[in-house]
Amino acid sequence: MRVIAGSARRLKLVTPEGNDTRPTQDRIKETLFNIIQNQVPGSVFADLYAGSGGIGIEALSRGASSAYFIENAQNAYKCILENLKTTHLEDKATVFKQDVVLGLRGIREKEVDIIFIDPPYHAQLYERTLAQLSAMNYVTENTMIIVECGLDMDFSFADEYGFEVTREKNYKTNKHVFLQRKAPNP
Repeated sequence: MRVIAGSARRLKLVTPEGNDTRPTQDRIKETLFNIIQNQVPGSVFADLYAGSGGIGIEALSRGASSAYFIENAQNAYKCILENLKTTHLEDKATVFKQDVVLGLRGIREKEVDIIFIDPPYHAQLYERTLAQLSAMNYVTENTMIIVECGLDMDFSFADEYGFEVTREKNYKTNKHVFLQRKAPNP
């Protein structure tokens, strides 16, 4: 796994051993960042269930002003720290080693521009995470939420938490679902 573009371009990233994390493939990561390339520069980015931190590091490398990484697994947390050091991006990063719901409460921003969510597939973490995000003031109508999940995942439950699906991008074995907070009714 490597950083695809920006200040840390071509630098290799370490990933946790074992099957507990699934780093986003470089090809899929490149497609995702082609979609969001205009929103990344100057943004506040949050990488939830961060694994090796590859997505948040890619955002920083491409000009995000800061990034939050939330990861509970010790091995993955160590990889994030090592990867930030390798890419010289640690001064723009805040890393929380804790459960995502608790970590989200530790973000102190007026607005987070992009939130990337990639929990273990088939866990009940998608709904739990959206429920917590719906209570966070820094998630505004302008915040782009991107979820990586299996192709069969249905996000009709997002409506319940005040979010709507704005786009889906399918790949061979998974997809990215783009969500935004619904505007309040006048």
